[in-house]
Amino acid sequence: MRPRLVGINHVALQVDDLEAAVEFYCALFHPTAVDRSEEDAAFLEIGDQFVALFERGSSEGEPHFGLVVEDKEAARLVLEQAGVEIVPGHRLDFRDPSGNRVQIVQYDQIQFTKPERILDGMDLSLGKTDAALDELREKGLAD
Repeated sequence: MRPRLVGINHVALQVDDLEAAVEFYCALFHPTAVDRSEEDAAFLEIGDQFVALFERGSSEGEPHFGLVVEDKEAARLVLEQAGVEIVPGHRLDFRDPSGNRVQIVQYDQIQFTKPERILDGMDLSLGKTDAALDELREKGLAD
């Protein structure tokens, strides 16, 4: 059974000058926070989503986007059955036929949320792990 898509968690971009990129985006928009917890990266937080900026050439810096699914292991199985090569590493990343890198994340394990009304409309009943709820609470996005 194919896993259901729930949303887009993040977009990751390569930038030539990390400080200039952060300054550029923050001059144009007001992110909820700028997370600088990783070397050669900045995460422009948008509530429960983010734009990741990676210094060109950094180990995690390849442009990609993160798709949220209800079941990551079901996604892995479907990818394998379809003969799609999974990018080596600790994440579930693959390339589409045009070479775009896609990262798969599971809804209950990340801070990304959908209101119950939207989940109901999508015919999904999904919860969150304690770790994901803690991330949301730290940002004032959950009780």
